[in-house]
Amino acid sequence: MANLAFFLDRDDEDRLVAALVERGHRVQVRIGPLTDPVLAVSGAHPDVLLVSAGADTLTPALLVACDDGGIRVVALAGSDAARRNAAALGLYDVLDADAPLDLVDEVVRGGAAGGTAVPEAKSGVVLAVWGPAGAPGRTTVAISLATELAAAGTSVALVDADTHSASIAPVLGMLDEAPGFAAACRLAGQNALTLAELDRIHQPYAVNGGTLSVLTGIPRASRWPEISTDRVTRTIARCRGWADYVILDTGFSLENDEEISSDLFAPRRNAATLAALRAADRVVAVGAADPIGLARYLRAYPDLLDLVDDRPVLTVINKVRAGVVGLNPNGQVRATLQRFGGIEDPVLVPSDDRGTDAALLAGRALRDVSPRSPALGAISRLVTDSILPPALPVSRRRALRRRRLMRPLRAD
Repeated sequence: MANLAFFLDRDDEDRLVAALVERGHRVQVRIGPLTDPVLAVSGAHPDVLLVSAGADTLTPALLVACDDGGIRVVALAGSDAARRNAAALGLYDVLDADAPLDLVDEVVRGGAAGGTAVPEAKSGVVLAVWGPAGAPGRTTVAISLATELAAAGTSVALVDADTHSASIAPVLGMLDEAPGFAAACRLAGQNALTLAELDRIHQPYAVNGGTLSVLTGIPRASRWPEISTDRVTRTIARCRGWADYVILDTGFSLENDEEISSDLFAPRRNAATLAALRAADRVVAVGAADPIGLARYLRAYPDLLDLVDDRPVLTVINKVRAGVVGLNPNGQVRATLQRFGGIEDPVLVPSDDRGTDAALLAGRALRDVSPRSPALGAISRLVTDSILPPALPVSRRRALRRRRLMRPLRAD
């Protein structure tokens, strides 16, 4: 016997309440449309909550309250959208809305939902691409990482989280009149960001061998107050369930203006960058291979390490050339990083002005315009050696690609 709470559509509730009571269960609370479900379950302390799987009823806040109270959640899904919402929230006990009473009773008593359960949502890897002031090539590296991962057969989301100088859209020849990242953050602030919404607001970018999903950045820096810490954190968390890899192109500034602001609730200028770096599983830190660029990188590097704690940081030094650092540029850069920053084994990306200029002119990724670019080759090796799982065979990558290509088309 279990103490039950119901937060269902009227028809589903009428069908189940009396039948489950007849089987020995007890009704603890029935939550109506005008009742706050979080307060209701927190006050009633049921054993199990039966809830409709739609986004207006099954919310992250409700799941948190149930987790805190040790309440099992069983969701009933009556549509594909409801199933996607449950999957995005990682809920296992999900039944069809018209599931047989025997199955509902079994699950309520502690059994598994079995074949009708929504598969567990994927948990993608989040990589934040950061670099100090001075245009070291953050966006070029972020786009190249994303296209190489997509070409390997994984699903990739490329997010422009730079609130100072968002540039992914123009670099890839996309319109930025309706920035996807701002739209995602706005929906996240309303607890309405679902996988279906991400499919709707993103812009696809075709890659040879795969497709890249892009959330473009804000076209004007003055819109930065829209991108708050909480919204960015929620958006990144939802993107984890949307793609195998999430690449975040961040801003340069690591300044935390909480230290100089007396208003704890005021928006923070660098909230997007700080939230992205804190949410990332790994950080790709990009510096420029010239005396000024290396000095800027080495000065900011300790601040970055303090921010990301013990998460791994991959150092990528871009635009390596002899003209600004002298003979043996690779050796010079490695020695400088090791001596002044204690940085071992940086990834060195050779300068390729011809390839990057051609890509910028065409409004395409470097991979599409100059596939033999030495700069692209260095980033491709980084992806293969340090990011993709070493045991991921070609057949698995093709399977991932097929799964991605089967994703429903976004609505116009």
